[in-house]
Amino acid sequence: MSVRQQVRTVLCGAALAGLVLTTTQGIATAAPVPGGGAKVSPVRAAEDAAARALARSLTDDAWRAEMSRAVADGDGVGLKALAAGSRTGAGAALAADVARADRSVLAAKGLPADVGGLLTVTPAGDSGSRRAPLVAVAPTDDEAAPVTAYDSAGRAHTLDATEAPDVPVYVVGVDGEKAVEAGLEVLERELAAAGVTTADAAAAVSATGAASAAATGYWTSRITSVYVADDKETWIKGDAEIFSIVSGFGLDGKVRVDTVTHPYLDDAETTYYPNQILVNWSQYKYNLADVVMMEDDGDTNYSSLAKAIAAALLTIADLGAYVPLVDPVVDAIPASFWTDDADFVDAWYTLARETTGTRNGAGGNGRFTFDRYWVSAL
Repeated sequence: MSVRQQVRTVLCGAALAGLVLTTTQGIATAAPVPGGGAKVSPVRAAEDAAARALARSLTDDAWRAEMSRAVADGDGVGLKALAAGSRTGAGAALAADVARADRSVLAAKGLPADVGGLLTVTPAGDSGSRRAPLVAVAPTDDEAAPVTAYDSAGRAHTLDATEAPDVPVYVVGVDGEKAVEAGLEVLERELAAAGVTTADAAAAVSATGAASAAATGYWTSRITSVYVADDKETWIKGDAEIFSIVSGFGLDGKVRVDTVTHPYLDDAETTYYPNQILVNWSQYKYNLADVVMMEDDGDTNYSSLAKAIAAALLTIADLGAYVPLVDPVVDAIPASFWTDDADFVDAWYTLARETTGTRNGAGGNGRFTFDRYWVSAL
């Protein structure tokens, strides 16, 4: 299937999913714990284990009050640090369960142990309600599927994903911004180790004589505005964590990959004006590059992604003319990524050094506006 077909499949499927689900605000009757042989990702399993443990721990009034104060500003907090630093017995007991779940998350995402805890807890729902809080995990498919939440007795309840419930909910999830930052370091490091030129493997620049050419500065493509029609995030998942993979041919004639994070790009149907550099053209042989925009949806394994992209790109040789690299990058994405629509956001073919103005993505989901920007040397 070509990237254009994949883009259409992803976007149309997500749009239809958002249309067919009817809204039923609040809590449904207690439901059995999800199972029945359905395949659960390692990250989801770890989040679910932490959520159940957290729900059980909230029977302790002192710990429950401490938790409420910790998330009172509405932002997510690190669950591992919160539990480990608690002065209550319930919090201290929870710390071991969270640490175990965090180790599973790091392993599943291909991240080193020194990244630290990734699991967070974020308040959602009606924080002003006097009803006992529930603890939920965001669904992994991003298609407004019902959300499972647990009470302190371990019973599962079903919440509607399209409307925030009328009870307090603590959402256990992964710190996406921290995961993306650490993950892209892994991605570039493993690509470089495999032989793909990256920002960490730019020593060849001096051998080409390009270093002197760039001594006075270099041209870049700068994002003056960006818009995403659908970031695939339901109420329970919060902000999107989006990044771009920029690919082209380096100065040594080998395929080059650079990664760019977009930490400001939180919400769909919102235009952002970051003035962010996307491509440094002094690092590319041709005046053309391709862009694939993706989102870390919790299950992204950066080590696996790097190996798959490297295996695909290292088969492409520089034959003296630019070869678009979007299709190889997208085709290299492991099949499991396509089970979660938000992993792939959109793609831009043959972005040129001279490109200015607005460019829509191939899937019609994303839109960049560019200008040419000269970066002067110090």
